[in-house]
Amino acid sequence: MGRAFNFSAGPAVMPEAVLQQAASEMLNWHGSGMSVMEMSHRGKEFISIYEQAEADLRELLAVPAHFKILFMQGGGLAENAIVPLNLSQGGAMDFVLTGSWSQKSLKEAGKFGTARVAASAQADDFTTLPAPATWQIGSDSRYVHICGNETIHGVEFHELPDLKALGCDAPLVVDFSSHVASRPVDWSRVGLAFGGAQKNLGPAGLTLVIVREDLIGHALPHCPSAFDYKLVSDNQSMYNTPPTYSIYIAGLVFQWLKKNGGIATMEQRNIAKAQLLYDFLDSSRLFENRVAQDCRSRMNVPFFLRDESRNEAFLAGAKAANLLQLKGHKSVGGMRASIYNAMPIEGVQALVAYMREFEKTQA
Repeated sequence: MGRAFNFSAGPAVMPEAVLQQAASEMLNWHGSGMSVMEMSHRGKEFISIYEQAEADLRELLAVPAHFKILFMQGGGLAENAIVPLNLSQGGAMDFVLTGSWSQKSLKEAGKFGTARVAASAQADDFTTLPAPATWQIGSDSRYVHICGNETIHGVEFHELPDLKALGCDAPLVVDFSSHVASRPVDWSRVGLAFGGAQKNLGPAGLTLVIVREDLIGHALPHCPSAFDYKLVSDNQSMYNTPPTYSIYIAGLVFQWLKKNGGIATMEQRNIAKAQLLYDFLDSSRLFENRVAQDCRSRMNVPFFLRDESRNEAFLAGAKAANLLQLKGHKSVGGMRASIYNAMPIEGVQALVAYMREFEKTQA
């Protein structure tokens, strides 16, 4: 089997050019005589990799100077605890429930303060987003949490909410694990954004935190030192040994993004890929997507066969066609195509062609 089209939700498809470059540099990075994974994180070679990666990311995402970029570990799940440890001050936090990941965030934060539901789309089976005007945010809220894109249920905030317009002074916390670098970020509306790298930025192991400076320095007394944003920031993400190789690969992805037109170009490509797949689903008699059109994810497209007895045949045929990892999350069933930045439009075209042929033969 050659290179397949990998629709995994994460760890996810990587740009082929990045994999090729990493392979060529595996044994001897830039004449150093070492692989990156052998380097000291405090040596000049790795420091240069880290500094370039941070600078490239700040440029790509247009991160303002008063935000700190932290390279951490633990993934999005760990940040569900690390964020309240740093921002809650033991008080109340408000959560907008739009799917499985925001539900996990609410549950975890409840260990460190009062976690409240400001709004929920559960009654709609998480196929819609609650309108911000309906959110019930307490005046004592330390922060408001949203998951910008729900990988399992396939809903996405195409525009970040403006909390100030709602009369709320609390900072907005965004889990952007699955749509980071797929579109621009309006940092004027964000207090903190976090995400695991393994969907759009690189391999598993690296967690990105971008946090406004005034939110740093308020960690709870029992916050582990390695998770205290101030300590991590003061030590340039080197308070403990960072995930060095994952940072290196992410840095190559950042360079690949810059060479390929940056975030604005990626957004247009992602819109085109998603539209191609949704247009087919909307016209199909065999397949369906159940998410409201105004909040469909560009990154993760769940879909279902109206006759689920054909699921295994569909997956077997997809595998034979080199279309991998299309089975939906076990909690919701069905299918799911994750079409992150590194998925070329040819992959989506191949998927739609297979689905169209499958529908024809199964009619």
